[in-house]
Amino acid sequence: MASRNAAAFLVGLLLSCVAMSSGARILEEQTTPSKGEEHLPELPTLPKVELPPFPEVHLPPKPELPKVELPSFPQVHLPPKPELPSFPEVHLPAKPELPKVLPTKPEMPTIPEFHFQQPEAKP
Repeated sequence: MASRNAAAFLVGLLLSCVAMSSGARILEEQTTPSKGEEHLPELPTLPKVELPPFPEVHLPPKPELPKVELPSFPQVHLPPKPELPSFPEVHLPAKPELPKVLPTKPEMPTIPEFHFQQPEAKP
């Protein structure tokens, strides 16, 4: 069903393209003048404009910024860092060992096959 819809869509698309191209050709033929009507008015030549030379620009020298001396930071005497308390040692029980042989994988139950009945031949 999908291929029938796709084929119908493609045929419709092809027909619309043909119609558009023929319509464009007709419009183009109507708008272009024939050989006898080709008379373009002569355009006047534009005078060439010369620009004056670019003036040289002399910028004043950059002023020097005054040197500013910042006051020195005062020395701060901080108290010594307190020592962190030590953590007590924790004795955990030993890990149980994993079994060497993994248990067998249970089998999936089988699904009985289903057969459709054969249709009877019509006389």
